Amino acid sequence: MDYIDTCELIKEIEYEISRMRKVEMEHGIVAGSNPEFPYQKKHFHVSGVTETYIDTKGIKERKKVLAEQKCKAKKLKFEIEKWMNTIPARMQRIVRMKYFERKTWEEVSVHMGRNTTADSVRKEFCRFIEKK
Repeated sequence: MDYIDTCELIKEIEYEISRMRKVEMEHGIVAGSNPEFPYQKKHFHVSGVTETYIDTKGIKERKKVLAEQKCKAKKLKFEIEKWMNTIPARMQRIVRMKYFERKTWEEVSVHMGRNTTADSVRKEFCRFIEKK
């Protein structure tokens, strides 16, 4: 369950960080001349993106806290993915379908095949978790 919550937390943090800044397209005209003789005055159109923070009060501290939360969430996600590689393939399929894809035990049993029932898959999972 932590994996799903961690993935969602990362998305929510990234969204909150993106809401803190305002990105706008700026346009302007500058004057200049040719670098070589004959010098001729010319006007050039320039444009670019400016990024400003909507609320500057405490923004750096809040962004730092969010970045730390995101880092911790990514570490946890990585640890869960590492753990998934250590368990048997059948159990990986069960965990992935039940918790990552949020299927019911009945749906998991259908995908598992081999005349499994929802109760048998659930009990197999519970026995596996008890051993760990």
